[in-house]
Amino acid sequence: MEAQYTSNELVIITGMSGAGRTVAIQSFEDLGYYCIDNLPPVLLPTFLTLLRSSDKYNFRIAAVMDMRGGVFFDELIAALDELLSDEDIEVRILYLDATNATLVRRYKETRRSHPLAPNGLPLEGIEKERELLAEVKGRADSVYNTSHMKPRELREKITHEFASLTTPVFTINVMSFGFKHGMPIDADLVFDVRFLKNPYYVEELRHKTGLQTEVSSYVLALAETEELIAKLKDLFHFMIPLYKEEGKSQLVIAFGCTGGQHRSVTLAEYFGKVLATDEHTVVTHRDIERRKKV
Repeated sequence: MEAQYTSNELVIITGMSGAGRTVAIQSFEDLGYYCIDNLPPVLLPTFLTLLRSSDKYNFRIAAVMDMRGGVFFDELIAALDELLSDEDIEVRILYLDATNATLVRRYKETRRSHPLAPNGLPLEGIEKERELLAEVKGRADSVYNTSHMKPRELREKITHEFASLTTPVFTINVMSFGFKHGMPIDADLVFDVRFLKNPYYVEELRHKTGLQTEVSSYVLALAETEELIAKLKDLFHFMIPLYKEEGKSQLVIAFGCTGGQHRSVTLAEYFGKVLATDEHTVVTHRDIERRKKV
């Protein structure tokens, strides 16, 4: 279900180059924000005007604005003054910072040059950037010092502060598939349920799928299925909180049988309902239409 927003929200992500803006923008994208990297501040009012004239009047945007904007960055203060006077938009500034020593080390590790010192020492560009950003930092609503933060810790901090109650922060995708059509490349967990009795060999069930009661009842009534369900419930209860703690925004659980019609569909449907009681869950059946196309 798509989240509904009752107000317009704009988060401006700025701060020192090398302080974690890439991780930050990815985190906001996972939270459901429309994300823009390296937006020249002078274009921001025009962009918001376009949004207002479209069907996306209620929006949540995260925009990175940094020294890559060159001379356009001088327009940020003026753009902020204009936006802050607009009562229809909630504007928040997230400033990412780190010590000079940390930033120098990160630049050396990546072998990148600083945007303000492309032919000089990283420290020269860092000191110049810090001076230019002083006023913006003073206006920031949140300042994160990432000197001792791991990427996961930065994602967790952003999620804690900016996640909306209406936004599914963590999504579980439960899917069914047929091994005869290939393994899903995007699955995190794959369970082969071909050891269960195959409804395909029951004449009255052969041309049905796990979406139909006759097939799902047959599969779920098997003693092996009951034991499998009990073990997987225990496994998911253990693993899912750990995936969330690790900072994953989604988990793909795949059930596979031979053709992706009966057993895998039944198990995907079953666990889609079970997991949906605690998490935002989406169920898909990758190969259920393949037989019709053959």
